Amino acid sequence: MHYIRLSALLLLLACGDGSSNETSDELTRLEIVGSNAFWYYADLDAATNFYTKTLGLKLAADYGFAKILHVAGTSYLTLVDGTMGMHTPDEPKTVALALVTDQLDEWWEYLSHQGVEMRNAYNPTENSAHDGFVAYDPEGYYLEFERFNPHSENERFLPMLERAETVPAQSIDSEVPSGLGFKATILWLYYRDLPGMEDFWEDEIGLRMVADQGWTKIYKASSTGFIGLVDETRGMHSYTEQKAVTISLWTTQLAEWFEHLRGGSLEMRSESIEEGNPRYRAFVGYDPEGYYVEFDTFLPHEDNEELLLGLGS
Repeated sequence: MHYIRLSALLLLLACGDGSSNETSDELTRLEIVGSNAFWYYADLDAATNFYTKTLGLKLAADYGFAKILHVAGTSYLTLVDGTMGMHTPDEPKTVALALVTDQLDEWWEYLSHQGVEMRNAYNPTENSAHDGFVAYDPEGYYLEFERFNPHSENERFLPMLERAETVPAQSIDSEVPSGLGFKATILWLYYRDLPGMEDFWEDEIGLRMVADQGWTKIYKASSTGFIGLVDETRGMHSYTEQKAVTISLWTTQLAEWFEHLRGGSLEMRSESIEEGNPRYRAFVGYDPEGYYVEFDTFLPHEDNEELLLGLGS
C-alpha cells in the first residue's frame, strides 16, 4: 500500500477530554500492484528476441505492437513499436533500468560470452554499498545489473530485497544458465530539481524512500519495483526535455488515483480515463520535469490471462 496526503480537511473526531483533530496531514491508502516502464524500439522483434532469449524474460502479454515482459515479482518492462507509441526511438533515452540480482558474477560471465556490449566493466569493491555493471540493450537503453550489499546506506532497502525471490529465466527459448535471474528492478530517472521531485513522488504519488545515496533516492513503488531519482549532474544521463520512456504504475483503483491526482502537480494528458481498449483502462500525466507517468488497470481478456494470473487477479 502507498500513502497519499489528503488535501482536504478531514473529519473532526471528538472523544471527550482525549479529543484529537485529524488534519490535512492525514493519510489514506491507494494501491499499486505492479511497476512497469514502456521503452520504444525501431526493431521490436530484435528487442523482443534480446530480452526473451538473451535475458530469459517471460512474455507475460503480447499485444502485437507491445510486448509486456515479466522481470521479477511485480516488476515488468514493456517493449513498444516506436511507430505506434507515445514516444519514438529517436528521443533521448534518459532512463536506465537496474536489474537487481545476487548473481552478478554469473551474469557478467554469461553476458560477456554472449557478446553483449558493455558500458563499463564489472569491478566489485570491498565494503561498497552496491556493485554492478551497465550493459546496452540492442537500441541503446541502459541496463544496470546491480547487487546491494550489507551497508548502513541499505538498512531499510536490503530487508525488502532479501524477502524477494529470485525469478529465474522463464522464456522457452532462453539461453540463460539454469537458476540465473532477478529479484527486483529500479527505474532510474534523471532530474534537475532533485528535492522538488522528492516532494512530488512522496506527496503526490505517496511513495516511501527506502534508500538515500545522497545524489540518488530510491523509492518503493510495488513489492519488487522501485523508482530511483537521480541528480542529472551526477548520473549516467543528463536532463533532457524529451525522454523515450513512460513510467507505468499498475493499480486496481484507477478511478481513485485519477481523482486524487487531478488538479495536482501531475499535469494530465487528457481530461478522462481512457476506456476504449478492451484489454485495459489507463490515464497519463506528465511529472514536473516531463516524464510521462501512466496508471493502468488490466481487464479480463484472452491476451491478459497470463498477466493477470501473475498479478494474482
